[in-house]
Amino acid sequence: MDNWNSCTNLLIIRPDNIGDVLMSSPAIRAIKRSFGCKITLLTSEAGAAASALLPEVDETLVANFPWVKHTSSIHPAYLSKMVSRLKNAAFDGCVIFTVYSQNPLPTAMLAWAAGIPRRLAYCRENPYDLLTRWVPDDEPYSHIRHQVVRDLDLVEQIGAYTNDDRITIAVPAEAHIRAMAKLARIGVDTRQPFVIFHAGVSEPKRAFPVDRWMELTKRVLAAHPAKQIVFTGNSDERALTDCLSRASGPGTFSAGGLLDIAEFAAVIRQATLVVSVNTATIHLAAAFGRPLVVLYALTNPQHTPWRCPHTLFPYSITDKSLQSRNEVIRHVDRSLYQEKIDLPATEAISNAIDMVLNRQGEGQLAC
Repeated sequence: MDNWNSCTNLLIIRPDNIGDVLMSSPAIRAIKRSFGCKITLLTSEAGAAASALLPEVDETLVANFPWVKHTSSIHPAYLSKMVSRLKNAAFDGCVIFTVYSQNPLPTAMLAWAAGIPRRLAYCRENPYDLLTRWVPDDEPYSHIRHQVVRDLDLVEQIGAYTNDDRITIAVPAEAHIRAMAKLARIGVDTRQPFVIFHAGVSEPKRAFPVDRWMELTKRVLAAHPAKQIVFTGNSDERALTDCLSRASGPGTFSAGGLLDIAEFAAVIRQATLVVSVNTATIHLAAAFGRPLVVLYALTNPQHTPWRCPHTLFPYSITDKSLQSRNEVIRHVDRSLYQEKIDLPATEAISNAIDMVLNRQGEGQLAC
Protein backbone atom coordinates (compact mmCIF):
# COMPACT_ATOMS: atom_id res chain seq x y z
CA MET A 1 0.00 0.00 0.00
CA ASP A 2 2.99 2.34 0.54
CA ASN A 3 4.10 2.16 -3.11
CA TRP A 4 3.64 5.70 -4.45
CA ASN A 5 4.71 5.14 -8.07
CA SER A 6 1.20 4.42 -9.29
CA CYS A 7 -0.42 7.43 -7.58
CA THR A 8 -2.47 9.60 -9.91
CA ASN A 9 -4.27 11.84 -7.42
CA LEU A 10 -2.16 13.29 -4.60
CA LEU A 11 -2.98 15.71 -1.81
CA ILE A 12 -0.28 18.03 -0.49
CA ILE A 13 -0.95 19.81 2.79
CA ARG A 14 1.01 22.98 3.59
CA PRO A 15 -1.33 24.94 5.88
CA ASP A 16 0.98 27.92 6.41
CA ASN A 17 1.68 31.25 4.74
CA ILE A 18 2.79 32.49 1.33
CA GLY A 19 6.52 32.09 1.90
CA ASP A 20 6.12 28.54 3.20
CA VAL A 21 4.19 27.47 0.11
CA LEU A 22 6.78 29.08 -2.16
CA MET A 23 9.62 27.22 -0.44
CA SER A 24 7.71 23.94 -0.91
CA SER A 25 7.35 24.56 -4.65
CA PRO A 26 10.53 22.70 -5.74
CA ALA A 27 9.32 19.60 -3.87
CA ILE A 28 5.85 19.96 -5.40
CA ARG A 29 7.48 20.20 -8.82
CA ALA A 30 9.52 17.06 -8.07
CA ILE A 31 6.29 15.16 -7.33
CA LYS A 32 4.63 16.43 -10.49
CA ARG A 33 7.57 15.53 -12.73
CA SER A 34 8.16 12.14 -11.12
CA PHE A 35 4.58 10.88 -10.97
CA GLY A 36 2.72 13.02 -13.52
CA CYS A 37 -0.23 13.02 -11.13
CA LYS A 38 -2.96 15.48 -10.32
CA ILE A 39 -1.87 17.63 -7.38
CA THR A 40 -4.29 19.26 -4.97
CA LEU A 41 -2.83 21.68 -2.43
CA LEU A 42 -4.62 22.15 0.88
CA THR A 43 -3.38 25.38 2.42
CA SER A 44 -4.42 28.48 4.31
CA GLU A 45 -6.13 31.54 2.88
CA ALA A 46 -2.73 33.24 2.68
CA GLY A 47 -1.02 30.19 1.19
CA ALA A 48 -3.72 29.91 -1.46
CA ALA A 49 -2.53 33.22 -2.91
CA ALA A 50 0.88 31.68 -3.58
CA SER A 51 -0.71 28.48 -4.87
CA ALA A 52 -2.17 30.45 -7.78
CA LEU A 53 1.40 31.13 -8.97
CA LEU A 54 2.45 27.45 -9.01
CA PRO A 55 1.75 25.77 -12.37
CA GLU A 56 2.22 22.31 -10.84
CA VAL A 57 -0.84 22.73 -8.60
CA ASP A 58 -4.04 21.61 -10.32
CA GLU A 59 -6.50 22.44 -7.54
CA THR A 60 -6.38 24.36 -4.27
CA LEU A 61 -8.40 23.76 -1.11
CA VAL A 62 -8.42 26.39 1.61
CA ALA A 63 -8.68 26.13 5.39
CA ASN A 64 -7.12 28.06 8.27
CA PHE A 65 -6.53 25.21 10.68
CA PRO A 66 -6.55 25.94 14.42
CA TRP A 67 -3.20 24.17 14.94
CA VAL A 68 -1.40 26.71 12.70
CA LYS A 69 -1.03 30.40 13.53
CA HIS A 70 -3.59 32.49 11.64
CA THR A 71 -5.65 35.57 12.45
CA SER A 72 -8.77 33.36 12.35
CA SER A 73 -9.45 29.65 12.09
CA ILE A 74 -12.20 27.36 10.85
CA HIS A 75 -15.20 26.19 12.88
CA PRO A 76 -15.31 22.53 14.01
CA ALA A 77 -18.23 21.90 11.66
CA TYR A 78 -16.10 23.05 8.73
CA LEU A 79 -13.40 20.58 9.73
CA SER A 80 -15.94 17.75 9.54
CA LYS A 81 -16.99 18.93 6.09
CA MET A 82 -13.34 19.03 5.03
CA VAL A 83 -12.87 15.40 6.09
CA SER A 84 -15.88 14.42 3.97
CA ARG A 85 -14.61 16.42 1.02
CA LEU A 86 -11.18 14.79 1.19
CA LYS A 87 -12.79 11.36 1.46
CA ASN A 88 -14.94 11.99 -1.60
CA ALA A 89 -11.90 13.13 -3.59
CA ALA A 90 -10.41 9.62 -3.26
CA PHE A 91 -6.79 10.71 -2.99
CA ASP A 92 -4.11 8.03 -3.47
CA GLY A 93 -1.80 9.67 -0.97
CA CYS A 94 -1.03 12.72 1.13
CA VAL A 95 2.26 14.57 1.64
CA ILE A 96 2.43 16.85 4.68
CA PHE A 97 5.06 19.61 4.67
CA THR A 98 6.13 21.18 7.97
CA VAL A 99 8.83 23.34 9.47
CA TYR A 100 10.89 21.57 12.12
CA SER A 101 9.06 23.31 14.97
CA GLN A 102 5.62 22.04 13.90
CA ASN A 103 3.84 18.88 14.94
CA PRO A 104 2.37 17.12 11.87
CA LEU A 105 0.01 14.87 13.79
CA PRO A 106 -3.15 17.05 13.72
CA THR A 107 -2.77 17.27 9.94
CA ALA A 108 -2.01 13.55 9.72
CA MET A 109 -5.14 12.84 11.74
CA LEU A 110 -7.14 14.78 9.15
CA ALA A 111 -5.72 12.66 6.31
CA TRP A 112 -6.22 9.44 8.30
CA ALA A 113 -9.84 10.33 9.09
CA ALA A 114 -10.41 11.00 5.37
CA GLY A 115 -9.22 7.49 4.55
CA ILE A 116 -6.25 8.58 2.44
CA PRO A 117 -4.25 5.34 2.19
CA ARG A 118 -0.69 6.77 1.95
CA ARG A 119 0.48 9.46 4.35
CA LEU A 120 4.00 10.91 4.41
CA ALA A 121 5.52 13.42 6.86
CA TYR A 122 8.38 14.15 9.17
CA CYS A 123 7.52 13.45 12.80
CA ARG A 124 9.55 13.67 15.99
CA GLU A 125 7.48 11.13 17.96
CA ASN A 126 6.17 7.76 16.79
CA PRO A 127 2.99 8.46 14.76
CA TYR A 128 1.97 4.79 14.66
CA ASP A 129 -0.92 4.41 12.19
CA LEU A 130 -1.34 8.09 11.45
CA LEU A 131 1.53 7.95 8.95
CA THR A 132 2.24 5.10 6.56
CA ARG A 133 5.66 6.58 5.71
CA TRP A 134 7.23 8.06 8.81
CA VAL A 135 10.45 10.04 8.42
CA PRO A 136 11.91 10.64 11.91
CA ASP A 137 12.54 14.35 12.34
CA ASP A 138 16.05 15.01 13.63
CA GLU A 139 15.92 18.75 12.98
CA PRO A 140 17.01 21.00 14.56
CA TYR A 141 18.87 18.88 17.10
CA SER A 142 21.50 17.28 14.85
CA HIS A 143 21.42 19.69 11.89
CA ILE A 144 19.34 22.38 10.20
CA ARG A 145 18.55 22.41 6.49
CA HIS A 146 17.08 25.14 4.36
CA GLN A 147 13.32 24.62 4.09
CA VAL A 148 13.61 23.94 0.34
CA VAL A 149 16.09 21.12 1.03
CA ARG A 150 13.99 19.74 3.90
CA ASP A 151 10.94 19.42 1.64
CA LEU A 152 12.91 17.94 -1.26
CA ASP A 153 14.48 15.38 1.07
CA LEU A 154 11.02 14.40 2.27
CA VAL A 155 9.58 13.66 -1.17
CA GLU A 156 12.69 11.71 -2.14
CA GLN A 157 11.47 9.17 0.42
CA ILE A 158 8.68 8.25 -2.00
CA GLY A 159 10.77 8.41 -5.18
CA ALA A 160 10.12 12.01 -6.26
CA TYR A 161 13.28 13.66 -7.57
CA THR A 162 14.27 16.78 -9.49
CA ASN A 163 17.54 18.28 -10.70
CA ASP A 164 16.01 21.75 -10.51
CA ASP A 165 15.70 22.97 -6.93
CA ARG A 166 14.89 26.60 -7.71
CA ILE A 167 11.75 28.33 -6.53
CA THR A 168 9.83 29.00 -9.74
CA ILE A 169 6.51 30.73 -10.24
CA ALA A 170 4.37 31.72 -13.20
CA VAL A 171 3.01 35.28 -13.47
CA PRO A 172 0.16 35.82 -15.96
CA ALA A 173 0.88 38.46 -18.59
CA GLU A 174 -2.29 40.33 -17.65
CA ALA A 175 -1.04 40.60 -14.04
CA HIS A 176 2.09 42.37 -15.29
CA ILE A 177 -0.01 44.80 -17.31
CA ARG A 178 -2.27 45.54 -14.33
CA ALA A 179 0.69 45.97 -11.99
CA MET A 180 2.51 48.44 -14.21
CA ALA A 181 -0.70 50.43 -14.72
CA LYS A 182 -1.27 50.61 -10.96
CA LEU A 183 2.30 51.79 -10.34
CA ALA A 184 1.93 54.43 -13.04
CA ARG A 185 -1.25 55.72 -11.37
CA ILE A 186 0.63 56.44 -8.13
CA GLY A 187 3.38 58.24 -10.03
CA VAL A 188 6.02 55.58 -10.63
CA ASP A 189 7.77 55.87 -14.00
CA THR A 190 7.74 52.17 -14.92
CA ARG A 191 10.06 52.84 -17.86
CA GLN A 192 12.80 53.72 -15.38
CA PRO A 193 14.45 51.53 -12.71
CA PHE A 194 12.86 51.34 -9.27
CA VAL A 195 13.80 49.73 -5.96
CA ILE A 196 11.37 47.94 -3.65
CA PHE A 197 11.50 48.61 0.08
CA HIS A 198 9.30 46.12 1.96
CA ALA A 199 8.99 46.89 5.67
CA GLY A 200 5.81 44.99 6.59
CA VAL A 201 5.96 41.81 8.65
CA SER A 202 3.47 39.11 9.59
CA GLU A 203 5.04 38.85 13.07
CA PRO A 204 6.01 41.95 15.11
CA LYS A 205 9.26 40.35 16.28
CA ARG A 206 10.62 40.51 12.72
CA ALA A 207 10.01 44.24 12.33
CA PHE A 208 12.87 46.60 11.49
CA PRO A 209 12.41 50.02 13.16
CA VAL A 210 10.49 52.57 11.11
CA ASP A 211 12.93 55.38 11.88
CA ARG A 212 15.75 53.30 10.44
CA TRP A 213 13.75 52.65 7.27
CA MET A 214 13.35 56.42 6.93
CA GLU A 215 17.04 57.07 7.47
CA LEU A 216 17.95 54.32 5.00
CA THR A 217 15.62 55.74 2.36
CA LYS A 218 17.15 59.20 2.67
CA ARG A 219 20.67 57.79 2.39
CA VAL A 220 19.84 55.80 -0.74
CA LEU A 221 18.10 58.70 -2.45
CA ALA A 222 20.97 61.04 -1.59
CA ALA A 223 23.43 58.62 -3.22
CA HIS A 224 21.12 57.75 -6.13
CA PRO A 225 18.82 60.75 -6.71
CA ALA A 226 17.53 59.37 -10.02
CA LYS A 227 16.24 56.17 -8.38
CA GLN A 228 12.63 55.55 -7.40
CA ILE A 229 11.73 53.70 -4.20
CA VAL A 230 8.40 51.85 -3.98
CA PHE A 231 7.23 50.94 -0.48
CA THR A 232 5.22 47.72 -0.79
CA GLY A 233 2.92 45.92 1.63
CA ASN A 234 -0.50 44.37 1.99
CA SER A 235 -3.68 46.26 2.82
CA ASP A 236 -2.99 46.03 6.58
CA GLU A 237 0.37 47.70 5.97
CA ARG A 238 -0.98 50.66 3.98
CA ALA A 239 -0.60 53.03 6.92
CA LEU A 240 3.05 52.00 7.23
CA THR A 241 3.87 52.46 3.53
CA ASP A 242 2.04 55.81 3.48
CA CYS A 243 3.97 56.96 6.54
CA LEU A 244 7.31 55.94 5.05
CA SER A 245 6.60 57.63 1.73
CA ARG A 246 5.38 60.87 3.33
CA ALA A 247 8.43 61.05 5.58
CA SER A 248 10.86 60.22 2.78
CA GLY A 249 9.56 62.72 0.25
CA PRO A 250 9.95 62.92 -3.55
CA GLY A 251 11.10 59.83 -5.38
CA THR A 252 9.19 57.48 -3.06
CA PHE A 253 5.79 55.89 -3.55
CA SER A 254 3.35 54.01 -1.31
CA ALA A 255 1.95 50.81 -2.83
CA GLY A 256 0.53 49.28 0.36
CA GLY A 257 -2.65 47.35 -0.42
CA LEU A 258 -2.40 48.25 -4.10
CA LEU A 259 -1.39 44.88 -5.57
CA ASP A 260 -2.69 41.33 -5.47
CA ILE A 261 -0.12 38.53 -5.19
CA ALA A 262 0.35 38.04 -8.94
CA GLU A 263 0.72 41.78 -9.49
CA PHE A 264 3.17 42.00 -6.61
CA ALA A 265 5.22 39.21 -8.15
CA ALA A 266 5.23 41.09 -11.45
CA VAL A 267 6.48 44.25 -9.70
CA ILE A 268 9.24 42.30 -7.95
CA ARG A 269 10.29 40.79 -11.28
CA GLN A 270 10.61 44.32 -12.69
CA ALA A 271 12.50 45.77 -9.71
CA THR A 272 16.18 46.64 -9.82
CA LEU A 273 16.66 45.56 -6.20
CA VAL A 274 14.49 44.36 -3.33
CA VAL A 275 15.21 45.47 0.24
CA SER A 276 13.04 43.55 2.68
CA VAL A 277 12.59 42.04 6.10
CA ASN A 278 12.42 38.23 6.23
CA THR A 279 8.97 37.57 4.85
CA ALA A 280 7.38 36.10 1.70
CA THR A 281 8.74 38.98 -0.38
CA ILE A 282 12.25 37.54 -0.30
CA HIS A 283 11.02 34.19 -1.64
CA LEU A 284 9.14 35.87 -4.48
CA ALA A 285 12.33 37.78 -5.30
CA ALA A 286 14.33 34.55 -5.18
CA ALA A 287 11.98 33.01 -7.74
CA PHE A 288 13.11 35.67 -10.24
CA GLY A 289 16.74 35.81 -9.14
CA ARG A 290 16.36 39.43 -8.11
CA PRO A 291 19.18 40.83 -5.97
CA LEU A 292 18.17 41.18 -2.34
CA VAL A 293 19.25 43.04 0.76
CA VAL A 294 17.52 41.35 3.68
CA LEU A 295 17.06 42.72 7.19
CA TYR A 296 16.87 39.31 8.81
CA ALA A 297 15.48 38.94 12.31
CA LEU A 298 16.95 35.76 13.79
CA THR A 299 13.81 33.65 14.08
CA ASN A 300 14.08 31.07 11.27
CA PRO A 301 17.63 30.13 10.24
CA GLN A 302 16.21 27.86 7.51
CA HIS A 303 14.25 30.55 5.64
CA THR A 304 17.02 32.65 4.10
CA PRO A 305 16.84 33.63 0.38
CA TRP A 306 17.27 30.63 -1.88
CA ARG A 307 19.41 30.54 -5.04
CA CYS A 308 19.60 34.30 -5.63
CA PRO A 309 22.17 37.05 -5.07
CA HIS A 310 21.65 38.53 -1.63
CA THR A 311 23.22 40.30 1.33
CA LEU A 312 21.92 39.31 4.74
CA PHE A 313 21.89 41.59 7.78
CA PRO A 314 20.93 39.44 10.79
CA TYR A 315 19.87 40.85 14.14
CA SER A 316 18.63 39.39 17.42
CA ILE A 317 15.15 39.51 18.92
CA THR A 318 15.83 41.23 22.22
CA ASP A 319 12.27 41.72 23.49
CA LYS A 320 11.68 38.58 25.55
CA SER A 321 7.91 39.06 25.34
CA LEU A 322 8.14 38.45 21.58
CA GLN A 323 10.26 35.31 21.81
CA SER A 324 8.61 31.97 21.07
CA ARG A 325 7.39 29.61 23.80
CA ASN A 326 7.86 26.65 21.45
CA GLU A 327 10.62 24.55 23.06
CA VAL A 328 12.02 23.48 19.69
CA ILE A 329 12.50 27.11 18.68
CA ARG A 330 13.86 27.93 22.12
CA HIS A 331 16.45 25.18 21.65
CA VAL A 332 17.55 26.84 18.40
CA ASP A 333 17.69 30.21 20.15
CA ARG A 334 19.86 28.75 22.92
CA SER A 335 22.19 26.84 20.59
CA LEU A 336 22.55 29.28 17.67
CA TYR A 337 21.64 32.70 18.97
CA GLN A 338 23.36 32.95 22.34
CA GLU A 339 25.46 35.85 21.08
CA LYS A 340 23.23 38.86 20.65
CA ILE A 341 23.54 40.71 17.36
CA ASP A 342 22.63 44.38 17.30
CA LEU A 343 20.48 45.97 14.64
CA PRO A 344 22.61 46.63 11.55
CA ALA A 345 23.77 50.20 11.04
CA THR A 346 21.92 52.03 8.29
CA GLU A 347 25.28 53.02 6.80
CA ALA A 348 26.23 49.36 6.35
CA ILE A 349 22.85 48.59 4.73
CA SER A 350 23.06 51.59 2.41
CA ASN A 351 26.61 50.59 1.42
CA ALA A 352 25.31 47.14 0.44
CA ILE A 353 22.54 48.77 -1.59
CA ASP A 354 25.08 51.11 -3.22
CA MET A 355 27.20 48.14 -4.29
CA VAL A 356 24.26 46.52 -6.07
CA LEU A 357 23.04 49.70 -7.74
CA ASN A 358 26.53 50.78 -8.77
CA ARG A 359 27.27 47.40 -10.33
CA GLN A 360 24.00 47.55 -12.19
CA GLY A 361 24.89 51.01 -13.46
CA GLU A 362 28.14 49.56 -14.75
CA GLY A 363 26.29 46.63 -16.33
CA GLN A 364 28.13 44.08 -14.17
CA LEU A 365 25.29 42.45 -12.27
CA ALA A 366 23.70 39.38 -13.83
CA CYS A 367 20.40 38.26 -12.30
